[in-house]
This record gives sequence, structure tokens and C-alpha cells, in this order.
Amino acid sequence: MLSVLLALLHAGLAFALTSSLQQVTNFGSNPTNVGMYVYKPTTVASKPAVIVAIHYCTGTAQAYFSGTQYAQYADTYGFIVIYPSSPWSGTCWDVSSKATLTHNGGGDSNAIANMVAYAINTYGADSSRIFVTGSSSGAMMTNVMAATYPNLFKAATVYSGVAAGCFVSSSGGVDAWNSTCAQGQSTATSAQWASVVRNMYPGYTGSYPAIQEYHGTADTTLLPPNLAEEVKEWAGIFGYNAAAPTQVLQNNPANSYTKSIYGPNLQGISGAGVGHTVPVMVPEDLKWFGITPGGAGGSSSSASGGGGTTTVKSTTAASSTTPAPPTGSQAAHWDQCGGQGWTGATSCVAPYTCTSLNPYYSQCL
Repeated sequence: MLSVLLALLHAGLAFALTSSLQQVTNFGSNPTNVGMYVYKPTTVASKPAVIVAIHYCTGTAQAYFSGTQYAQYADTYGFIVIYPSSPWSGTCWDVSSKATLTHNGGGDSNAIANMVAYAINTYGADSSRIFVTGSSSGAMMTNVMAATYPNLFKAATVYSGVAAGCFVSSSGGVDAWNSTCAQGQSTATSAQWASVVRNMYPGYTGSYPAIQEYHGTADTTLLPPNLAEEVKEWAGIFGYNAAAPTQVLQNNPANSYTKSIYGPNLQGISGAGVGHTVPVMVPEDLKWFGITPGGAGGSSSSASGGGGTTTVKSTTAASSTTPAPPTGSQAAHWDQCGGQGWTGATSCVAPYTCTSLNPYYSQCL
């Protein structure tokens, strides 16, 4: 039933968009048989940017295409979206094996990197404007991509994930579950986490992508302490102090969210009362990526787009972008409306319906 619903949603969205989602089967070496799907708008910018958007467990490329707004914004700004699709049972991503946790190791991460190379060569994409994002298992893979292929990506946004390497399997298992990590019990210092990242691409001395890490305080699937470990990991890479953000912004980028800025390349964003997963905030992603005004991750000192160097903590008024709706109100199109740990609105404004995508996440579609 869910597959039929998603197919109908996809068909409706494809009608509204200028183009449609297309599968690419010949993008290069694909050791784990990851699916590649591409949204290429009718009007593509000269040397377009590319966003790699990675789905959650139980999801698919088609579901993430239908359930997020990246394609709609691609029509406006002319960028290309790659939607990888997991080959594993349950459609989680392999973020546990040595292969996927190693640069050119032959795992899922290797296949996704080859998709990026294909897009650059085939579509004339701008190699300096490649971005990656994902939710839940896709968020875990986003951190892994930033660690294993930092040379490919300018910036990343991570929605309810864990630190790169946190899900490693002691037995070398592929697509393995790690309860210790999921429960927020895998802890390390910034220096130790940074070593984990560097060991994924030995000998690499270049820059790493600027990263925003989102997490909900009511997440019962990947527990909230994981946000602190993600922040420690990348603070170690960038040379920031994970215990001392340079700015803390309340109600930013939406009501009930707190944004902690550690430097130009790292932000940790906590959603009070938000479960698994944090709703995807595409307009905020585009600011962080520098596709829209507001500051590109890693190249701006503004609070909205890359942190800053001020040592004064401050607050800001709530943004109008994707606010978390209070209990009793109606959720807007694209907003979360249910799932384990969700305490916000459970009905949607007309004509949208609260649609369950998995046990953890329902959305107004």
C-alpha cells in the first residue's frame, strides 16, 4: 500500500515539476549495486551545483524525491539533485563495514562518490559546488561521505544522524545495527573522533566540507547524545572547541530550535521536543550551501550561513522557515505531522494529508 501511495505521490509531483526523476544505470563502478536517480530540471544553470540527497531507512530515492522540496527548488535555481537508493534489505545504508568507511573501499560510499563524478563529467556540474544531505540512515551516510570523500563536497546538512564511524561493526558486518551508538553511548573526545575521520581517508590533507548537524531532543531511535558526538567529531577536524560555541541562537532556524555555532564550518542545531527525524528544511539547506543568499557554509561569517568568530552569545527572532508547529495546530505542506516521539500537530492544512513514511516520520503530503 505504501509503495502504491508513494508512486501516486511521485506521479503527482512529476506532473507539477518541469522534469521527472530518471534512473541512471551506467554511472561507473557500483560495487554494492546502489541505485542512482537524478532530477535534472528542464532549465539547468551553467555549470550547475549538485545536491546529493540520501534517504532514510525504509525509504527509497523515489520517496525522498516525493517527500522533500529539493526538486522544486532545482526548477527555480537550476541545480541537479542526485537521489541514491539503498540496495539493502530494509533500505538502510551500510555505514558499518570497513569497505564503506574507507575512501575507495568498494562500499556504498564509493558508489555514491562515483555518482558525483558522473554528474560532473556528464552534466558539466561545478566541482566546487557539490553538496550532500540526508535523513536518519541517510544522515549517517552524509557524515560518512564527508569523511570518506571530503575532496568532493563543499558543505553538508545532517538530519538526525550519528558521527561518522559510530556505527562501525566489530565483526565487519555490512549494513549492521549498532545499539551502543544508537543509544548515544559511543562517546569519544574531539581528537579521538577526528582520528576516526582521518583514518577513513589516510593521507588526505585537504579541507573538509562545512557541516550543519540537526537533531531532536525527543529522538528515541538515535538518542540525542549523538548530536554532541557529531559536533565533537567535526570540531576536532576543524580545530574548534566543541564545549564552547561562539554563538548560541534561540528559535533559529525555526521556533523551538537552538543553533550553536562553533566556527564558520560547523553548526549544531537542536530541536526541542522533536523526535526522529528532524523535518528537512530545504530553504535553510540552500542558504548553507550558498545556492541562495544567506551565506554559504565555510565561506561566510554570517550567523545564518556559516557561523562566525564572535565570542558573544546572542539570540535571534524566530525564522519563518519550517517552524515546528505547536500541539493543536495544523502542520503545513511538507512539515512533520507524526511519528515516534512527535508531540506537534497531527493534522495538515488543506488539501494535504498526514502520510506515514515510516514508524518514525509522518509528513504532510
